[in-house]
Amino acid sequence: METDMRYVYGIDIGGTTVKIGRFSDRGELLHKFEIPTRTEDAGEHILPDIKEAVLKDMEEASLSREDLAGVGVDMPGPVDRGGLVHKAANLGWGEFNVRDRLAELFGGDLSLEVLNDANAAALGEMRSGAGKGYRDILVVTLGTGIGGGIITNGEILTGARGSGGEIGHFHLTDGETESCGCGNKGCFEQYCSATGLVRMAKRYLEEHEEEDSALRGTEVTAKSIFDEKKKGDSVASKIASEYGRLLGKGLAVIASILDPEVILIGGGVSKAGPVLIDLLRDSYRENAFNTAKDTKIDFCVLGNDAGIYGAAGSVLKGINPGDAAVEPSGGKS
Repeated sequence: METDMRYVYGIDIGGTTVKIGRFSDRGELLHKFEIPTRTEDAGEHILPDIKEAVLKDMEEASLSREDLAGVGVDMPGPVDRGGLVHKAANLGWGEFNVRDRLAELFGGDLSLEVLNDANAAALGEMRSGAGKGYRDILVVTLGTGIGGGIITNGEILTGARGSGGEIGHFHLTDGETESCGCGNKGCFEQYCSATGLVRMAKRYLEEHEEEDSALRGTEVTAKSIFDEKKKGDSVASKIASEYGRLLGKGLAVIASILDPEVILIGGGVSKAGPVLIDLLRDSYRENAFNTAKDTKIDFCVLGNDAGIYGAAGSVLKGINPGDAAVEPSGGKS
């Protein structure tokens, strides 16, 4: 078809699926779809599969190679400014330059960007989500682990080796006997990820066998803890309150260093809703530096699409400096 519009693809590589979005050069999501992440053979099929999926989608949309302006890719693990991935264990990748490999596959005349998935989510929220209108943003995702994306004056904080925003592993508490996945003890992630919340709950139930709770004899999850708290279960309420105290303290530490305009919370635990912010607010204010005490705390809104919005946005920033991001359109699945 004849068109003056050019297109970019935002690609979010996860351990199970690769999410792909086709965007207009003004940031509108036009179409989204998924392909499996083939991690066998040290992940060597992942990027070629992405290329084939993009070319197939272009063919189905009657787009020519000249219509493609760029490709942005995000993935778990540290990625430095040059596109070098230091390790992405869930994908089977060791250290190699993803941007260079993309250039081999797509050709070097395209705008190609590679970034960490949490950083992509933060950029997506800034451009098209709950962070629109802000230039200094902290995005915290509370899932199996804790992800962090930091935007400072409109730019992603990458760090020297791509580890900027790895907020889950600062030391939060003393006296912890179990090790975090990183090898240290007492990390923020050990308590305030969804996994950490469940760990704390199981520990409390074991140490307080005399206290009745609807959580006993069930599969304890972050959702069940907050569900039972909302029903008035006293044990669930105690666990949730302690979780809120630690989460508020952790966010205060980060905010006191970064001084963000807004903190946005995403990930599975965020589905607890406003009660989560109610639980962390007092601890946050108690521990935050005075200029950060009244920082707005809200929820991410793009959900699983944040990565593709951010990956595409990283390309659009380069080809359309100062462009105005658009509201999420949802695209066609």
